[in-house]
Amino acid sequence: MAVGRRWDAVGDLQRALELKSRCLEQGSEELGETYRVVAEAYAGVLDFDKALPLCLKALEIVEGRFGEESAEVAKVRRLLMVVYTGLGHNVEALEQIELIRVVYERLGLNVELSQVEIDGANVRILLGRSEEAMNELKRVMQRSDKESEERALAYVTMAKILSYEERFGDSKRCLDIARGIIDTKDSMNPGRVAEAYAEISMLYESMTEFEMSLSLMKKALVILESASEMQHIEGSISARMGWLLLVTKRVAEGVPYLERAVDKLKNCFGPQHFGLGFAYKHLGQAYLDMDQHQSAVKFLTLAKDIINATFGPTHEDSIDINQSLANAYGLMGSYKLAMDFQEQVIDAYKTCDIDSSEELREAHRLLEQLRKKAQGSPSAVFPANALPLLPENNN
Repeated sequence: MAVGRRWDAVGDLQRALELKSRCLEQGSEELGETYRVVAEAYAGVLDFDKALPLCLKALEIVEGRFGEESAEVAKVRRLLMVVYTGLGHNVEALEQIELIRVVYERLGLNVELSQVEIDGANVRILLGRSEEAMNELKRVMQRSDKESEERALAYVTMAKILSYEERFGDSKRCLDIARGIIDTKDSMNPGRVAEAYAEISMLYESMTEFEMSLSLMKKALVILESASEMQHIEGSISARMGWLLLVTKRVAEGVPYLERAVDKLKNCFGPQHFGLGFAYKHLGQAYLDMDQHQSAVKFLTLAKDIINATFGPTHEDSIDINQSLANAYGLMGSYKLAMDFQEQVIDAYKTCDIDSSEELREAHRLLEQLRKKAQGSPSAVFPANALPLLPENNN
Protein backbone atom coordinates (compact mmCIF):
# COMPACT_ATOMS: atom_id res chain seq x y z
CA MET A 1 0.00 0.00 0.00
CA ALA A 2 1.26 3.50 -0.85
CA VAL A 3 2.90 4.88 2.27
CA GLY A 4 0.58 7.37 3.97
CA ARG A 5 -1.73 7.73 0.99
CA ARG A 6 -4.21 5.06 1.96
CA TRP A 7 -7.09 6.55 0.01
CA ASP A 8 -5.16 6.50 -3.27
CA ALA A 9 -3.93 2.97 -2.59
CA VAL A 10 -7.46 1.62 -2.14
CA GLY A 11 -8.32 2.45 -5.73
CA ASP A 12 -5.20 0.66 -6.99
CA LEU A 13 -6.02 -2.43 -4.92
CA GLN A 14 -9.64 -2.43 -6.14
CA ARG A 15 -8.48 -2.38 -9.76
CA ALA A 16 -6.05 -5.23 -9.07
CA LEU A 17 -8.91 -7.25 -7.56
CA GLU A 18 -11.09 -6.67 -10.60
CA LEU A 19 -8.29 -7.91 -12.85
CA LYS A 20 -7.54 -10.97 -10.72
CA SER A 21 -11.22 -11.91 -10.45
CA ARG A 22 -11.29 -12.23 -14.24
CA CYS A 23 -8.05 -14.17 -14.51
CA LEU A 24 -7.96 -16.46 -11.48
CA GLU A 25 -10.05 -19.46 -10.55
CA GLN A 26 -12.98 -18.24 -8.45
CA GLY A 27 -12.13 -20.32 -5.38
CA SER A 28 -8.36 -19.90 -5.55
CA GLU A 29 -6.27 -19.10 -2.49
CA GLU A 30 -4.73 -16.05 -4.18
CA LEU A 31 -8.12 -14.57 -5.02
CA GLY A 32 -9.35 -15.13 -1.46
CA GLU A 33 -6.29 -13.35 -0.10
CA THR A 34 -6.81 -10.47 -2.54
CA TYR A 35 -10.41 -10.03 -1.38
CA ARG A 36 -9.14 -9.92 2.22
CA VAL A 37 -6.43 -7.37 1.44
CA VAL A 38 -8.84 -5.04 -0.36
CA ALA A 39 -11.41 -5.39 2.43
CA GLU A 40 -8.67 -4.51 4.93
CA ALA A 41 -7.74 -1.46 2.84
CA TYR A 42 -11.32 -0.18 2.84
CA ALA A 43 -11.53 -0.78 6.59
CA GLY A 44 -8.27 1.15 6.95
CA VAL A 45 -9.92 4.25 5.44
CA LEU A 46 -13.05 3.59 7.54
CA ASP A 47 -15.20 2.75 4.49
CA PHE A 48 -16.78 -0.23 6.21
CA ASP A 49 -19.75 -0.46 3.85
CA LYS A 50 -17.43 -1.33 0.97
CA ALA A 51 -15.25 -3.54 3.16
CA LEU A 52 -18.12 -5.80 4.28
CA PRO A 53 -19.05 -7.61 1.03
CA LEU A 54 -15.37 -8.07 0.14
CA CYS A 55 -14.61 -9.52 3.56
CA LEU A 56 -17.58 -11.91 3.33
CA LYS A 57 -16.37 -13.07 -0.09
CA ALA A 58 -12.87 -13.63 1.31
CA LEU A 59 -14.37 -15.63 4.17
CA GLU A 60 -16.36 -17.80 1.74
CA ILE A 61 -13.24 -18.64 -0.29
CA VAL A 62 -10.95 -19.23 2.67
CA GLU A 63 -13.50 -21.46 4.41
CA GLY A 64 -13.76 -23.54 1.25
CA ARG A 65 -10.02 -24.03 1.04
CA PHE A 66 -8.93 -24.37 4.69
CA GLY A 67 -12.02 -25.35 6.68
CA GLU A 68 -14.14 -23.38 9.14
CA GLU A 69 -11.87 -23.96 12.16
CA SER A 70 -8.56 -23.02 10.55
CA ALA A 71 -6.21 -20.20 11.59
CA GLU A 72 -6.63 -18.73 8.08
CA VAL A 73 -10.39 -18.42 8.57
CA ALA A 74 -9.88 -16.91 12.05
CA LYS A 75 -7.68 -14.23 10.47
CA VAL A 76 -10.48 -13.22 8.09
CA ARG A 77 -13.05 -13.34 10.89
CA ARG A 78 -10.93 -10.90 12.93
CA LEU A 79 -11.12 -8.45 10.05
CA LEU A 80 -14.87 -9.09 9.76
CA MET A 81 -15.20 -8.32 13.47
CA VAL A 82 -13.47 -4.95 12.91
CA VAL A 83 -15.79 -4.19 9.98
CA TYR A 84 -18.94 -5.07 11.93
CA THR A 85 -17.75 -2.93 14.85
CA GLY A 86 -17.06 -0.03 12.50
CA LEU A 87 -20.60 -0.34 11.14
CA GLY A 88 -22.03 -0.39 14.67
CA HIS A 89 -23.17 -4.01 14.26
CA ASN A 90 -21.82 -5.02 17.64
CA VAL A 91 -23.87 -8.18 18.07
CA GLU A 92 -22.55 -9.52 14.76
CA ALA A 93 -19.01 -8.51 15.81
CA LEU A 94 -19.39 -10.47 19.03
CA GLU A 95 -20.59 -13.53 17.09
CA GLN A 96 -17.35 -13.44 15.07
CA ILE A 97 -15.30 -13.13 18.26
CA GLU A 98 -16.91 -16.24 19.73
CA LEU A 99 -16.17 -18.21 16.55
CA ILE A 100 -12.55 -17.04 16.58
CA ARG A 101 -12.20 -17.94 20.26
CA VAL A 102 -13.14 -21.57 19.53
CA VAL A 103 -10.42 -21.81 16.86
CA TYR A 104 -7.68 -20.25 18.98
CA GLU A 105 -8.53 -22.39 22.00
CA ARG A 106 -8.37 -25.56 19.86
CA LEU A 107 -5.05 -24.52 18.30
CA GLY A 108 -3.54 -23.45 21.64
CA LEU A 109 -2.79 -19.91 20.39
CA ASN A 110 -2.89 -18.21 23.78
CA VAL A 111 -1.55 -14.79 22.75
CA GLU A 112 -4.05 -14.53 19.89
CA LEU A 113 -6.79 -15.81 22.21
CA SER A 114 -6.04 -13.07 24.73
CA GLN A 115 -6.06 -10.44 21.99
CA VAL A 116 -9.46 -11.51 20.70
CA GLU A 117 -10.87 -11.69 24.23
CA ILE A 118 -9.76 -8.08 24.80
CA ASP A 119 -11.56 -7.21 21.56
CA GLY A 120 -14.58 -9.07 22.90
CA ALA A 121 -14.48 -7.09 26.15
CA ASN A 122 -14.45 -3.83 24.20
CA VAL A 123 -17.45 -4.91 22.12
CA ARG A 124 -19.30 -5.98 25.26
CA ILE A 125 -18.67 -2.51 26.70
CA LEU A 126 -20.33 -1.03 23.61
CA LEU A 127 -23.29 -3.33 24.21
CA GLY A 128 -23.55 -2.20 27.84
CA ARG A 129 -22.45 -5.58 29.19
CA SER A 130 -19.65 -4.35 31.44
CA GLU A 131 -19.80 -7.22 33.94
CA GLU A 132 -19.28 -9.77 31.17
CA ALA A 133 -16.44 -7.63 29.79
CA MET A 134 -14.75 -7.51 33.19
CA ASN A 135 -14.98 -11.31 33.54
CA GLU A 136 -13.41 -11.72 30.12
CA LEU A 137 -10.54 -9.45 31.09
CA LYS A 138 -9.96 -11.42 34.27
CA ARG A 139 -9.51 -14.56 32.12
CA VAL A 140 -6.89 -12.70 30.07
CA MET A 141 -5.09 -11.68 33.29
CA GLN A 142 -5.00 -15.27 34.53
CA ARG A 143 -3.57 -16.55 31.25
CA SER A 144 -1.06 -13.82 30.36
CA ASP A 145 2.44 -13.18 31.69
CA LYS A 146 2.80 -10.42 34.28
CA GLU A 147 4.69 -8.06 31.96
CA SER A 148 3.01 -9.05 28.68
CA GLU A 149 1.50 -6.72 26.10
CA GLU A 150 -1.84 -8.52 26.43
CA ARG A 151 -1.93 -7.87 30.17
CA ALA A 152 -1.21 -4.16 29.63
CA LEU A 153 -4.00 -3.84 27.05
CA ALA A 154 -6.37 -5.72 29.36
CA TYR A 155 -5.64 -3.16 32.09
CA VAL A 156 -6.44 -0.34 29.62
CA THR A 157 -9.82 -1.88 28.82
CA MET A 158 -10.47 -2.52 32.51
CA ALA A 159 -9.72 1.17 33.16
CA LYS A 160 -12.31 2.06 30.54
CA ILE A 161 -15.00 0.07 32.38
CA LEU A 162 -14.05 1.60 35.73
CA SER A 163 -14.10 5.10 34.24
CA TYR A 164 -17.61 4.55 32.85
CA GLU A 165 -18.64 3.46 36.36
CA GLU A 166 -17.08 6.72 37.70
CA ARG A 167 -14.55 4.77 39.76
CA PHE A 168 -11.85 7.18 38.66
CA GLY A 169 -9.25 6.29 41.28
CA ASP A 170 -9.39 2.58 40.35
CA SER A 171 -9.33 3.48 36.66
CA LYS A 172 -6.18 5.59 37.09
CA ARG A 173 -4.47 2.77 39.00
CA CYS A 174 -5.16 0.40 36.09
CA LEU A 175 -3.77 2.96 33.66
CA ASP A 176 -0.64 3.40 35.79
CA ILE A 177 -0.03 -0.38 35.68
CA ALA A 178 -0.62 -0.47 31.92
CA ARG A 179 1.79 2.41 31.33
CA GLY A 180 4.41 0.76 33.51
CA ILE A 181 4.30 -2.37 31.36
CA ILE A 182 4.18 -0.56 28.01
CA ASP A 183 7.05 1.78 28.92
CA THR A 184 9.37 -1.21 29.40
CA LYS A 185 8.25 -3.26 26.36
CA ASP A 186 10.99 -2.73 23.78
CA SER A 187 9.67 -5.60 21.67
CA MET A 188 6.15 -4.17 21.33
CA ASN A 189 5.16 -3.01 17.83
CA PRO A 190 5.59 0.82 17.64
CA GLY A 191 2.15 1.24 16.12
CA ARG A 192 0.51 -0.74 18.92
CA VAL A 193 2.47 1.27 21.53
CA ALA A 194 1.26 4.52 19.96
CA GLU A 195 -2.32 3.25 19.79
CA ALA A 196 -2.14 2.18 23.44
CA TYR A 197 -0.80 5.59 24.50
CA ALA A 198 -3.56 7.25 22.47
CA GLU A 199 -6.28 5.17 24.13
CA ILE A 200 -4.82 5.78 27.59
CA SER A 201 -4.60 9.51 26.86
CA MET A 202 -8.29 9.62 25.91
CA LEU A 203 -9.23 7.97 29.19
CA TYR A 204 -7.17 10.52 31.13
CA GLU A 205 -8.84 13.26 29.08
CA SER A 206 -12.30 11.89 29.98
CA MET A 207 -11.27 12.22 33.65
CA THR A 208 -10.11 15.83 32.99
CA GLU A 209 -6.46 14.88 33.52
CA PHE A 210 -5.53 17.07 30.56
CA GLU A 211 -1.78 17.44 31.16
CA MET A 212 -1.30 13.69 31.45
CA SER A 213 -3.40 13.21 28.32
CA LEU A 214 -1.31 15.71 26.35
CA SER A 215 1.94 14.16 27.61
CA LEU A 216 0.92 10.71 26.38
CA MET A 217 -0.20 12.03 23.00
CA LYS A 218 3.19 13.71 22.59
CA LYS A 219 4.92 10.38 23.37
CA ALA A 220 2.73 8.65 20.80
CA LEU A 221 3.60 11.21 18.12
CA VAL A 222 7.33 10.83 18.78
CA ILE A 223 7.00 7.06 18.26
CA LEU A 224 4.99 7.54 15.06
CA GLU A 225 7.58 9.83 13.47
CA SER A 226 9.60 6.70 12.58
CA ALA A 227 6.56 4.65 11.46
CA SER A 228 5.58 6.07 8.07
CA GLU A 229 2.91 3.42 7.54
CA MET A 230 1.03 4.73 10.60
CA GLN A 231 0.33 8.26 9.33
CA HIS A 232 -3.42 7.74 9.76
CA ILE A 233 -2.91 7.27 13.50
CA GLU A 234 -0.49 10.21 13.59
CA GLY A 235 -3.14 12.37 11.94
CA SER A 236 -5.87 11.30 14.37
CA ILE A 237 -3.69 11.89 17.44
CA SER A 238 -2.51 15.28 16.12
CA ALA A 239 -6.14 16.32 15.59
CA ARG A 240 -7.10 15.25 19.10
CA MET A 241 -4.11 16.99 20.62
CA GLY A 242 -4.77 20.20 18.70
CA TRP A 243 -8.40 20.20 19.86
CA LEU A 244 -7.41 19.64 23.50
CA LEU A 245 -4.94 22.51 23.33
CA LEU A 246 -7.75 24.72 22.00
CA VAL A 247 -10.15 23.90 24.80
CA THR A 248 -7.43 24.49 27.39
CA LYS A 249 -6.85 27.95 25.84
CA ARG A 250 -3.43 27.24 24.29
CA VAL A 251 -4.54 28.21 20.81
CA ALA A 252 -1.22 29.14 19.22
CA GLU A 253 0.30 25.88 20.50
CA GLY A 254 -2.58 23.88 19.08
CA VAL A 255 -2.45 25.26 15.52
CA PRO A 256 0.68 23.34 14.36
CA TYR A 257 -0.87 20.07 15.54
CA LEU A 258 -4.10 20.81 13.67
CA GLU A 259 -2.16 21.74 10.53
CA ARG A 260 -0.24 18.47 10.83
CA ALA A 261 -3.53 16.61 11.29
CA VAL A 262 -5.00 18.16 8.14
CA ASP A 263 -1.98 17.09 6.10
CA LYS A 264 -1.93 13.51 7.40
CA LEU A 265 -5.69 12.91 7.35
CA LYS A 266 -6.12 14.31 3.85
CA ASN A 267 -3.31 12.12 2.52
CA CYS A 268 -4.59 9.00 4.25
CA PHE A 269 -8.36 9.25 3.95
CA GLY A 270 -9.03 11.56 1.02
CA PRO A 271 -10.54 15.08 0.84
CA GLN A 272 -14.04 14.31 2.18
CA HIS A 273 -13.37 12.28 5.34
CA PHE A 274 -15.31 13.40 8.43
CA GLY A 275 -12.13 13.39 10.57
CA LEU A 276 -10.60 15.90 8.18
CA GLY A 277 -13.77 17.98 8.49
CA PHE A 278 -13.38 18.21 12.26
CA ALA A 279 -9.69 19.13 11.91
CA TYR A 280 -10.64 21.92 9.46
CA LYS A 281 -13.33 23.11 11.89
CA HIS A 282 -11.00 23.35 14.87
CA LEU A 283 -8.25 24.96 12.79
CA GLY A 284 -10.73 27.56 11.55
CA GLN A 285 -11.88 28.26 15.11
CA ALA A 286 -8.27 28.61 16.22
CA TYR A 287 -7.54 31.16 13.47
CA LEU A 288 -10.72 33.01 14.42
CA ASP A 289 -9.53 33.28 18.01
CA MET A 290 -6.16 34.56 16.74
CA ASP A 291 -7.96 37.26 14.68
CA GLN A 292 -6.81 35.70 11.39
CA HIS A 293 -10.28 36.00 9.91
CA GLN A 294 -9.54 35.17 6.26
CA SER A 295 -7.79 31.94 7.25
CA ALA A 296 -10.65 31.16 9.62
CA VAL A 297 -13.23 31.52 6.83
CA LYS A 298 -11.16 29.35 4.49
CA PHE A 299 -10.95 26.39 6.86
CA LEU A 300 -14.45 26.76 8.29
CA THR A 301 -15.87 26.70 4.75
CA LEU A 302 -13.95 23.49 3.98
CA ALA A 303 -15.25 22.03 7.25
CA LYS A 304 -18.83 23.04 6.47
CA ASP A 305 -18.85 21.17 3.15
CA ILE A 306 -17.60 17.93 4.72
CA ILE A 307 -19.60 17.98 7.97
CA ASN A 308 -22.84 18.94 6.23
CA ALA A 309 -22.41 16.17 3.68
CA THR A 310 -21.60 13.61 6.39
CA PHE A 311 -24.00 14.53 9.21
CA GLY A 312 -26.51 16.98 7.76
CA PRO A 313 -27.19 20.68 8.45
CA THR A 314 -28.87 20.16 11.84
CA HIS A 315 -25.94 18.30 13.42
CA GLU A 316 -24.45 20.24 16.34
CA ASP A 317 -21.08 20.60 14.57
CA SER A 318 -22.75 21.87 11.37
CA ILE A 319 -24.56 24.50 13.45
CA ASP A 320 -21.35 25.37 15.30
CA ILE A 321 -19.49 25.87 12.03
CA ASN A 322 -22.20 28.21 10.71
CA GLN A 323 -22.04 30.19 13.95
CA SER A 324 -18.26 30.45 13.65
CA LEU A 325 -18.60 31.64 10.03
CA ALA A 326 -21.15 34.24 11.14
CA ASN A 327 -18.69 35.37 13.80
CA ALA A 328 -15.80 35.57 11.33
CA TYR A 329 -17.71 37.56 8.71
CA GLY A 330 -19.13 39.81 11.43
CA LEU A 331 -15.63 40.62 12.68
CA MET A 332 -14.54 41.32 9.09
CA GLY A 333 -17.42 43.77 8.66
CA SER A 334 -19.11 41.60 6.03
CA TYR A 335 -22.47 41.87 7.76
CA LYS A 336 -24.63 40.57 4.90
CA LEU A 337 -22.68 37.28 4.80
CA ALA A 338 -22.61 37.14 8.59
CA MET A 339 -26.40 37.49 8.75
CA ASP A 340 -26.82 34.78 6.09
CA PHE A 341 -24.88 32.30 8.22
CA GLN A 342 -26.64 33.44 11.40
CA GLU A 343 -29.98 32.76 9.71
CA GLN A 344 -28.73 29.26 8.79
CA VAL A 345 -28.03 28.72 12.49
CA ILE A 346 -31.59 29.78 13.32
CA ASP A 347 -33.11 27.56 10.61
CA ALA A 348 -31.12 24.56 11.88
CA TYR A 349 -32.24 25.06 15.49
CA LYS A 350 -35.87 25.36 14.33
CA THR A 351 -35.74 21.97 12.57
CA CYS A 352 -33.49 19.87 14.81
CA ASP A 353 -35.02 17.12 16.96
CA ILE A 354 -33.64 18.16 20.36
CA ASP A 355 -35.07 20.94 22.52
CA SER A 356 -32.98 23.93 21.51
CA SER A 357 -35.21 26.82 22.63
CA GLU A 358 -32.42 28.47 24.62
CA GLU A 359 -29.94 28.18 21.74
CA LEU A 360 -32.58 29.52 19.33
CA ARG A 361 -33.15 32.60 21.50
CA GLU A 362 -29.40 33.24 21.58
CA ALA A 363 -29.13 32.83 17.79
CA HIS A 364 -31.96 35.37 17.32
CA ARG A 365 -30.23 37.76 19.73
CA LEU A 366 -26.98 37.50 17.76
CA LEU A 367 -28.82 38.13 14.48
CA GLU A 368 -30.32 41.28 15.97
CA GLN A 369 -26.86 42.40 17.14
CA LEU A 370 -25.55 41.86 13.60
CA ARG A 371 -28.35 43.99 12.17
CA LYS A 372 -27.44 46.75 14.62
CA LYS A 373 -23.76 46.40 13.63
CA ALA A 374 -24.72 46.72 9.96
CA GLN A 375 -26.65 49.90 10.82
CA GLY A 376 -23.61 51.33 12.61
CA SER A 377 -24.93 51.02 16.16
CA PRO A 378 -22.07 51.42 18.70
CA SER A 379 -23.98 49.41 21.33
CA ALA A 380 -24.08 46.12 19.37
CA VAL A 381 -22.25 43.18 21.00
CA PHE A 382 -20.92 40.50 18.65
CA PRO A 383 -19.71 37.75 18.16
CA ALA A 384 -20.40 34.69 20.31
CA ASN A 385 -17.64 32.53 21.78
CA ALA A 386 -15.69 30.99 18.89
CA LEU A 387 -13.81 28.22 20.66
CA PRO A 388 -15.15 24.82 21.73
CA LEU A 389 -16.15 24.55 25.38
CA LEU A 390 -13.97 22.88 27.99
CA PRO A 391 -15.26 19.39 28.90
CA GLU A 392 -17.04 19.15 32.24
CA ASN A 393 -14.89 18.25 35.23
CA ASN A 394 -15.48 14.68 36.43
CA ASN A 395 -13.59 15.00 39.69
